[in-house]
Amino acid sequence: MPIASAARTAPGSRRSQTRGKALLVLEDGYVLRGAAYGAAGRAVGEIVFNTGMTGYQETLTDPSYHHQIVVMTAPHIGNTGVNDEDRESGRIWVAGYVVRDPARRASSWRSRRELEDELADAGVVGLCEVDTRALTRHLRERGAMRAGIFSGAALPAGADDPAGPSAAAVDICLDAVRVSPPMAGQALAGEVSTREHYVVEPSGRFEGREPVARVAAIDLGIKARTPWQLAERGVRVHVLPQTTSLAQVLALGPDGVFFSNGPGDPGAATGEVELLRGVLDAGIPFFGICLGNQIFGRALGYGTYKLGYGHRGVNQPVLDRATGRVEITAHNHGFAVDAPIDAPSTAPYDSGRYGPIEVSHVGLNDDVVEGLRALNMPAFSVQFHPEAAAGPHDGEHLFDRFIELMVSHRDGTAPETTREAH
Repeated sequence: MPIASAARTAPGSRRSQTRGKALLVLEDGYVLRGAAYGAAGRAVGEIVFNTGMTGYQETLTDPSYHHQIVVMTAPHIGNTGVNDEDRESGRIWVAGYVVRDPARRASSWRSRRELEDELADAGVVGLCEVDTRALTRHLRERGAMRAGIFSGAALPAGADDPAGPSAAAVDICLDAVRVSPPMAGQALAGEVSTREHYVVEPSGRFEGREPVARVAAIDLGIKARTPWQLAERGVRVHVLPQTTSLAQVLALGPDGVFFSNGPGDPGAATGEVELLRGVLDAGIPFFGICLGNQIFGRALGYGTYKLGYGHRGVNQPVLDRATGRVEITAHNHGFAVDAPIDAPSTAPYDSGRYGPIEVSHVGLNDDVVEGLRALNMPAFSVQFHPEAAAGPHDGEHLFDRFIELMVSHRDGTAPETTREAH
């Protein structure tokens, strides 16, 4: 069982003298010993890595990370603290958090709290002072897997022996990790979705005006930035629970339907797939992001599969085949749609009733499907995150594309340019 050496925090860390020992154990037996970060206790989940150097607050509050332990590949985390503007939801969703060098103190005029205090107050168990580069290499070679962080009262006897954690201590941790459910097969959207229908009204220069369009947004783990992107373009957004029925959607008379990002295995999202088929059958324009893209693929009859270690972070190059433009995008997905990328294909579901479908976007690093577009229906989706608050923002024009699709489908007129100047 390999045990990697710990990386040191910067001298003079305010918490370095009070942090207890902590252990990270992966289901394949890989072990890292470091220091507790955030709350002390036990965290178990799928361990993944995020390559972003900015936007850690967006990552922490993204519901798509539910049941996941996130490893930050950027070595220094926490230097901008925590503010009240960059949250994507009402809470931190990650199951655990792993960093190399935690910042000694926040240094930003926007900061209101220290990151470690925020993690501790939220009960998020973390680990620091470990070689995250070695850990990331291991995950790239072996793939995402289950793991656990153990500290405080959850640290077994013998885990902090000077010579390294005892075999008995590691076995106790391994047992806890291996009895936890894998991500494959889990339906998690219902655990993160809103419980109540709420409305986001047009904002900015559209505030108080009649909406350009009305959207029914199915919350599968929606990020706050998504309805904001639509609202600033003049759209009234009805954000609806994951349990919403087709009848409830139709009762709103929406100009379009949106399916959000979210956690879990799209193969387990059977109810969401059936809802989307009802939307497509009704001829309502559709736009999906991330999990919404995967559900669109499954509604069309294509399969989905689990990526080796997923795409999580920023600066991922994606080809928009409609424009020939390479866009730099933000990603957070562990599953992908299995559809032909070389040419349009007939949607397999129900003997091809949804007609021809093209892969509209392709990831240039590995040819993963990053978008779908129906050729005979007003429907499209993307796997990446055009709404990403921390950027990049190359894909924001897709919200304009959605509005144009809704308006033209509704009344055949082109909408005014709705992108609010910044």
